[in-house]
Amino acid sequence: MQFTRTQPEAQDVLSRILQVKEQEVAELRPRRSELRSRAADASPTRGFAAALRTPGRVQLLAEVKRRSPSAGTIRADAHAGEIAQAYERAGAAALSVLTDEQFFGGHLDALRSARAATGLPVLRKDFIIDPLQLWEARVAGADAILLIVRALEQALLSDLLALAAELAMDTLVEAHTAAEVYRALATGVTLLGVNNRDLATFTTDLGLSERLVRHVPAAITFVAESGIHTPADVDRLGACGVDAVLVGEALMRQPDITAAAAALVGRPKLDRVQ
Repeated sequence: MQFTRTQPEAQDVLSRILQVKEQEVAELRPRRSELRSRAADASPTRGFAAALRTPGRVQLLAEVKRRSPSAGTIRADAHAGEIAQAYERAGAAALSVLTDEQFFGGHLDALRSARAATGLPVLRKDFIIDPLQLWEARVAGADAILLIVRALEQALLSDLLALAAELAMDTLVEAHTAAEVYRALATGVTLLGVNNRDLATFTTDLGLSERLVRHVPAAITFVAESGIHTPADVDRLGACGVDAVLVGEALMRQPDITAAAAALVGRPKLDRVQ
């Protein structure tokens, strides 16, 4: 399996993040054999993709997020295990844990803590550009990984999807434009996310998911990401057939995270037809 990647063309936020990821991958290379071996022996994964789809109901993918380039510090003292337990009590279907340290204040230890504290499947949310990061995620206990279409050439996107499948991890493939949605669909993806936040500028448009969901076949689980704050936002997305919502910042800022998350759980969904 050959792995090649593209270089960012514009010096936007995503480009700066990807430059750091190149450095992090270079630091991982001496551990290649170790990570690959340990990933092969990792414990069984939990069903992440299956958890995000229920007829007639929008599922909550709740995120552990301490800070971001756009929002700054959100909850600096957050303990990932405690936050994960609060989400589980609220009825969240699955967890997303930021593992990028420099820009989002995350760490793989946060993922380990969240998964150990709950029975929920856990997504490693990071900027993945190399198979080393997949083996690293599997060793840390990730049940799923995020792949961002904008950050990857098509061949690499397909290769990383295939490797994730070999490792028994689900993959949430993230798009931001119609062209990126079609690139994702061309890989045979079954779990598609649309990020309402532009990773180049960090501006947010909740209506983006409403528009792009029309391009996605009903058989594919559709996740709306970013810009979701209230039950009304979830109802708005459920009305156009969104299967799940990823919510982090809006929940992490609340004094009672369990109550805030519970308010977003069980909202109605109009199932899409083929």
